[in-house]
Amino acid sequence: MIDSYLPEKLYGRMKFCIPFAFLLIFLSSFAPVHAQEIDNNLLQFSGITVTADSLNPVSYTKIWIKSKNKGTTSDLYGYFSFVAHHHDTILFNALGYKPASFVIPDSITKNRYSLIQLMTADTLTLSAAYIFPWPTYEDFKIAFANLKLPEDDLERARKNLDPEKIRMQVDNYPMTAQMNYNNYIENQTSKLYYFGQQQPFNIFNPFAWAQFIKAWQEGKFKRKKYDEK
Repeated sequence: MIDSYLPEKLYGRMKFCIPFAFLLIFLSSFAPVHAQEIDNNLLQFSGITVTADSLNPVSYTKIWIKSKNKGTTSDLYGYFSFVAHHHDTILFNALGYKPASFVIPDSITKNRYSLIQLMTADTLTLSAAYIFPWPTYEDFKIAFANLKLPEDDLERARKNLDPEKIRMQVDNYPMTAQMNYNNYIENQTSKLYYFGQQQPFNIFNPFAWAQFIKAWQEGKFKRKKYDEK
């Protein structure tokens, strides 16, 4: 009766759609139960990580779920927040602090849970590192064997206070901004002092000639070679 009333193509589509509709109705009957179960297990897990002694925030603490190997990292102020389940074991790890853990209880009635996690400082002891300014240890031994030890403190102090050495250092020392300023002020003051009159020349100054002759007799104008050993 149906074959004679409906076309053949329409009848084929109805045979395919009827079982598919029953399948959708069957699956939709279990969907609310499954969704309700997921909503009851999920919760928003938030909190801060602080030091146990001074309650200062522990920044950038690694926080993850042990069984699922996923999680997050606390921010600069130690705050964190992510989605977790009941009975999840949360691990906390930060550099310089002992690892900590926390198990989310199943007695939580709300979908949110906050935690203040205390982190205990851990002292790290590193092995000694030896650094040599030579490529190999053999080069270090050769350099150490040929090392010339300096003189005693008295001899070093005598060399450092040598007048010739001090004079050479003063001659090679560049003028600072303060020295340039003082020289400029002295020149300006001298010009103002002798303003309107002839400035004296040291070439006619007998005291200057006396100092020159004395220095020449003492040999101060001779070039000396300083042996730095």
